[in-house]
Amino acid sequence: MIARAVVVLVLLAGATLLGSRAAAIETPVERPSLAALPYEIDGWRGIDGQPLASDVVSVLGVDDYVHRTYVSASGVPVNLYAGYYHSQRQGDTIHSPQNCLPGAGWQPVSSATIALRSRRGDVTVNQYVIQKGLDQQVVLYWYQGRGRVVANEYKNKALLMWDAATLHRTNGGLVRVIVPIAQGIDARQEASAFAAALLTHLERLMP
Repeated sequence: MIARAVVVLVLLAGATLLGSRAAAIETPVERPSLAALPYEIDGWRGIDGQPLASDVVSVLGVDDYVHRTYVSASGVPVNLYAGYYHSQRQGDTIHSPQNCLPGAGWQPVSSATIALRSRRGDVTVNQYVIQKGLDQQVVLYWYQGRGRVVANEYKNKALLMWDAATLHRTNGGLVRVIVPIAQGIDARQEASAFAAALLTHLERLMP
């Protein structure tokens, strides 16, 4: 019992120290705006989507975002949303698509994690198939920032606390790619190929 109590006290002390260091001043990060993302990415050509309503931007709390549809040479549309936060210390934190998509009427059909090849090696991202009525879509999403690509929401939050304490940085964001499932289209392959090409460009935009 005594040993267990000592362990608990040590953990609480560590959490208090981590929390106090995490409250330090944010280290600014120089980066281009997400608007600098190329309109042509490995054969996909992009057009800007409808700007998000001001109340939506307010709820999301993002400091910078890009919303576009990229179309492949074969005509497959890929919807991209990436939202970036300069700091997540003041309550502006990333909203998981697991919460947002059901609110828009989309229900998950299946979920998995997949590996994408990037310049730094394989990275793991989330893959969902969602459905509304007869329509189905493949959704890939991940968290990116502070030199990492992370799929798991809870791991991302733990790393956020660690980086706040050790790097004095909480910058980062969410990237979401959506491809509709239609006859004659390998939506999973299209989404994965586009996302892998996208990762290279996001390294400098979401550092």
